[in-house]
Amino acid sequence: MSVPDYMQCAEDHQTLLVVVQPVGIVSEENFFKIYKRISSVSQVSVRDSQRVLCIRYRHHYPPENNEWGDFQTHRKVVGLITITDCFSAKDWPQTFEKFHVQKEIYGSTLYDSRLFVFGLRGEIAEQPRTDVTFYPDYEDCQTVEKRIEDFVESLFIVLESKRLDRAADKSGDKIPLLCVPFEKKDFVGLDTDSRHYKKRCQGRMRKHVGDLCLQAGMLQDSFVHYHMSVELLRSVNDFLWLGAALEGLCSASVIYHYPGGTGGRTGARRFQGSSLPAEAANRHRPGALTTNGINPDTSSEIGRAKNCLSPEDIIDKYKEAISYYSKYKSAGVVELEACVKAVRVLAIQKRSMEASEFLQNAVYINLRQLSEEEKIQRYSILSELYELIGFHRKSAFFKRVAAMQCVAPSISEPGWRACYKLLLETLPGYSLSLDPKDFSKGTHRGWAAVQMRLLHELVYASRRMGNPALSVRHLSFLLQTMLDFLSDQEKKDVTQSLENYTCKCPGTMEVLTLPGGPALPPVPLTKLPIVRHVKLLNLPASLRPQKMKSLLGQNVSTKSPFIYSPIIAHNRGEERNKKIDFQWVQGDVCEVQLMVYNPMPFELRVENMGLLTSGVEFESLPAALSLPAESGLYPVTLVGVPQTTGTITVNGYHTTVFGVFSDCLLDNLPGVKTSGSAVEVIPALPRLQISTSLPRSAHSLQPSCGDETSTNVSVQLYNGETQQLVIQLENIGMEPLEKLEVTSKILTTKEKLYGDFLSWSLEETLAQFPLQPGKVATFVVNIKVKLDFSCQENLLQDLSDDGISVSGFPLCSPFRQVVRPRVESKSVNPPEGSKPGDSSHVKTLEAILNFKYSGGPGHVEGYYRNLSLGLHVEAEPSVFFTRVSTLPATSSRQCHLLLDVFNSTEHELTVSARGNEELVLHAGECQRMAIQVDKFSFESFPESPGEKGQLANPKPLEEERPEARGLEIDSKLDVHWRIPSLKRTGEASVEGLLNQLVLEHLQLAPLQWDVLVDGQPCDCEAAACRVGDPVRLEVRLTNRSPRSVGPFALTVAPFQDHQNGARNYDLHGAVSFVGSGTLHLDAVQPAGQSACLGALLFLYTGDFFLHIRFHQDSASKELPPSWFCLPSVHVRALEAPA
Repeated sequence: MSVPDYMQCAEDHQTLLVVVQPVGIVSEENFFKIYKRISSVSQVSVRDSQRVLCIRYRHHYPPENNEWGDFQTHRKVVGLITITDCFSAKDWPQTFEKFHVQKEIYGSTLYDSRLFVFGLRGEIAEQPRTDVTFYPDYEDCQTVEKRIEDFVESLFIVLESKRLDRAADKSGDKIPLLCVPFEKKDFVGLDTDSRHYKKRCQGRMRKHVGDLCLQAGMLQDSFVHYHMSVELLRSVNDFLWLGAALEGLCSASVIYHYPGGTGGRTGARRFQGSSLPAEAANRHRPGALTTNGINPDTSSEIGRAKNCLSPEDIIDKYKEAISYYSKYKSAGVVELEACVKAVRVLAIQKRSMEASEFLQNAVYINLRQLSEEEKIQRYSILSELYELIGFHRKSAFFKRVAAMQCVAPSISEPGWRACYKLLLETLPGYSLSLDPKDFSKGTHRGWAAVQMRLLHELVYASRRMGNPALSVRHLSFLLQTMLDFLSDQEKKDVTQSLENYTCKCPGTMEVLTLPGGPALPPVPLTKLPIVRHVKLLNLPASLRPQKMKSLLGQNVSTKSPFIYSPIIAHNRGEERNKKIDFQWVQGDVCEVQLMVYNPMPFELRVENMGLLTSGVEFESLPAALSLPAESGLYPVTLVGVPQTTGTITVNGYHTTVFGVFSDCLLDNLPGVKTSGSAVEVIPALPRLQISTSLPRSAHSLQPSCGDETSTNVSVQLYNGETQQLVIQLENIGMEPLEKLEVTSKILTTKEKLYGDFLSWSLEETLAQFPLQPGKVATFVVNIKVKLDFSCQENLLQDLSDDGISVSGFPLCSPFRQVVRPRVESKSVNPPEGSKPGDSSHVKTLEAILNFKYSGGPGHVEGYYRNLSLGLHVEAEPSVFFTRVSTLPATSSRQCHLLLDVFNSTEHELTVSARGNEELVLHAGECQRMAIQVDKFSFESFPESPGEKGQLANPKPLEEERPEARGLEIDSKLDVHWRIPSLKRTGEASVEGLLNQLVLEHLQLAPLQWDVLVDGQPCDCEAAACRVGDPVRLEVRLTNRSPRSVGPFALTVAPFQDHQNGARNYDLHGAVSFVGSGTLHLDAVQPAGQSACLGALLFLYTGDFFLHIRFHQDSASKELPPSWFCLPSVHVRALEAPA
């Protein structure tokens, strides 16, 4: 016997072997269709008996194994069922002949046989026959199972007769010697009359009868015969048959202890057809042993329990039997099958270590030279048995050996598909799963080196199968899960192989379903590159949407009547973990930043990297990147455009690496930090782009300003200069721009600004709205730099020390404090590095223009955008006023304002005031400028709201009024400078330079005095009169003060000025008064007016002056002297006409 049956189990010893084979040409489908129905009749209850007959069907059985039928009767083919097709009567004789030929193969052991004929109709089919059954076709054969049951009953009759015949006590007859095939030549010439020989014959026959009893369903009888056989055979050292007797005893005991069977699912079905439980069926056999003369007491329960082996003894007897089998080289198959049966029993007893010993013994049993198919079968069965006892890795080892045997070099046509299928079955034993999710949690399980070897073999097998998609999937899995265990060279080799495979078949995220096998889930390459942090980025400051504040305020929820609720706050905190507190805008490019690094020892090229989102229709804009070898954390920004509104969730990203397309979900990435993955997308808004006529600035605004500017422009202006900033407003979005508001913000500066720094008119720009996409509107802003024109202390000292004639009052602006130290050596023209016009004197001014705009669907929802333009202005000094003073003019209502002007530029400069000629100043030159101005009535001037608005903190009234007065004076003076070489002009403001004393000199007195000669006002020019004619003199007083003044007494004193510093008041012979020389004025109420009259008579020609003096009385002493400023009176007496 050379072909082992690896599927045998202990309970097979009680079965009858029936072979089912086709005769002639029968399709495989039809044959197995009938075979399946035949094999379903595996247990038949014997009529008029409680016995159950078990049948084991085989469709292929080696005839040489049949020769061992006397050794173990369950190996003997006792029944033959043949299936054939016959469609005509003329073919019937030939078909029937083939049936007889088939019977002759197993003829020596057959109890009975049957022929099932399909397709034959007519007279032959209608003839009743016992051994032949006719069916018209394979569908119309309902009686197959009934025919098989009848066939089994005929087998039982023969079996029972043989059992009774062999078990009968025929002491007078000679018992034949049962032999196995290889023993026949050894027994030639033996003494058949010896006691030793007779015991051998009796022992073997007892063992044979025990087998027949077991097959006939008489379990307790078999115990008795097996025990008797063991005693007889042990006494004659017949080890081969002693082993068989022990194995039979073990099988009977297994059948008793484990009625469900030991062969898995097959064994579990053995007793489902029994009308009684197996144990009960085995207990009651009345009179079973009385026919063969054996003591009937053996049928009692006590005797049966005594003869049955315990579970522990079963294994010991198996060991003993196998040790006897091992003594015979030709019994290798029997020994191997016994090991398999013992393992199945130990598996039920959960004695894995002992079972492994039996299996290890089975591995080393040498059989004849096995074919490749037999080797595959042997290793596969070993693998299944190791799996049965829980030795998963050992099972996987033999399964892999079987897989490699499928493609052994000696096989002409290697079975790569079978190899691949077996390799897949080894994966659980090596703690491998084809789902990459199983490798993303916890530590790595299993031996990585073995796992990598197995994965490489799967890749190779799938390639030889002609399935490159499988090769790509397994290589991707190897790279993803075993990356930490690959050496640098292995990483290069694997990636190179992967690129070669993906050239023919790119890797996808589809599930690969194998025919009759498992489904291979997709393998996203989340480690190429490795992502450590994911952050959704807010839109740039110029594009961020802002919500228009409602009456309740932007941050107050209208859903709750309470100002604050801890429950609401808690819920918001939970939502904040998921939803980010900024918004994206429909149609605008949005960004997500990933911090990645490359674990590979070479440059990693990632193609087609984009975002995976849900909730909103999203257009991902793929990116390609190249990461250096073993790079540190590297920022990568992925962009896309949301096409609809709602809440968008960033679920992950997709990549193409080495030709493998991967969808990497954030939930499956271990160790990834994220601040949230959901953000709200609001309706579309227009996009405003600004371009200016000024160059961009390299300077950044003060970091503390708090406003992010999209563009910074810079300009250099001289103090007092004005320049236009032309801004082009272009709508580069897809929505119309409907609303625009412009505001400005001057950043904190130590410099005092006068006037409006930035001014504009928005009407012309708004007339072009709504601004359609692609259209441009123009907006003009006036930049006016007007800083303090007062001179610094050190420059003033330089001029004084150099002997320049400067008089009047030194300038000290009340709004600035100079703390610069004085230097030792000074000159009017300082060195180049210390000129007032160098960088140390350049003042920096910064402002922000805010454009608040909206339009489209976003405007309907109450959103707007804010675009900021930063303005950096460098103000260089133009002119300084080093001194300011006043001189009285010829008119009492005028005075001369003296300004010492210093040119601080490096160019020739002209200065002019209203009504004055230009004053030319060379670089670094200082000259005095006299300006005649009318005095001002400051009491009637209103406060300047513009000045009040520019002051950070409200000042007291006494500080605000000088500012208002300075603004009025500056507007009347209208001082301008001009640099002809640069064609640049500007203002020169005296605001902030006029101290209190100068303001008093420029102010009209509250009491306004007017002197009239002959009714003509006399202030600047001389009044003409005739000699001898009386001249009428009138003095008028207008009270502009808030109090009542007077009365006053005035004395008129005429004199002549000789223009040499001498005055002649002794004019009694030249001038005569008509009436009194003293004039009297009554008290004058506020806003009232009064006048007094007098007359003079000039007796000679000439120029005369009148000096009007006030009497020092109590009324005049209470008022300041400046209130009594009467104009000078000049009278020219001419000759009387003849």
